[in-house]
Amino acid sequence: MKPSMRTHTEPKPIGNKPIVVKLGGALLDEPAQNAAFFQTLADFIQHDHHVVLVHGGGKSVDRHLQLLGHTSHKRDGIRITPPEHMLEIAGVLAGQLNARLVGLLRARGVNAVGLTLADGATTTARKSEKFSFDAGRVGEITGGDANLIQTLLRNGCTPIFSSIAMDDAGELLNVNADEAAAAIARIVSARLLVLLTDVAGVKDGAGNIIASLNCAGVERLTNSGAITGGMIAKVRSALEASEQSGVATLVASWTDANIADALRNKGSETAAGTLFLPSKHLCEIGERS
Repeated sequence: MKPSMRTHTEPKPIGNKPIVVKLGGALLDEPAQNAAFFQTLADFIQHDHHVVLVHGGGKSVDRHLQLLGHTSHKRDGIRITPPEHMLEIAGVLAGQLNARLVGLLRARGVNAVGLTLADGATTTARKSEKFSFDAGRVGEITGGDANLIQTLLRNGCTPIFSSIAMDDAGELLNVNADEAAAAIARIVSARLLVLLTDVAGVKDGAGNIIASLNCAGVERLTNSGAITGGMIAKVRSALEASEQSGVATLVASWTDANIADALRNKGSETAAGTLFLPSKHLCEIGERS
């Protein structure tokens, strides 16, 4: 019999709300080469912190479709997902990438469990109706149930969700990973949503990382020209995730040496990245001291 990977032999009560972490950017391109981050994450989990992971993997999907001779199209930042691409996309996200992430954490002593958004009715979803164009099998999450996640966390497991969902007819859907993470954070009443990416956070006009922002602060920085180019889309995505989940949302780089402290401190302003606050918070811009 193989030795158990769990530190605790008895189910653990969930003493505090979980943290939801979305993995993205170059971290997913070559995850095996980013051993230091995964060791940091594993150490954090093994100190009795409840973490739920969510991932996408757009670049891996692009490479796979290209090898098959398919052309990927995006419109307004949305991947057009024809029905004939859906099985291939699911194979990459729910198959290759998800299994690789499970393996990376299991190798570091974490009892990781690979899942889709549909497993255990964790989410309900439908073909998205929010676009003015036909995006194909792009989905949006309409509801969910925290029971499976709570059961896994209580028993010392770490769920890893790919951003693949299903509609009521059992047809596969491709969900934006940021939206999937926000939905999971809302479903489990997370204490923090973390969007890990290739950027260290939002910078002001002087190039300093802004500690915290809410909707009014984002609008002010955008209108002043402090936020420009591709950063505008990233900022609006993070703000939307915070508003959708109702949870403070930290945008930070997975390469930041302070990321573990940021997780422990619930994204406090003394740690890494930029913390996006739901609109119930009154402060516009928080400066890092």
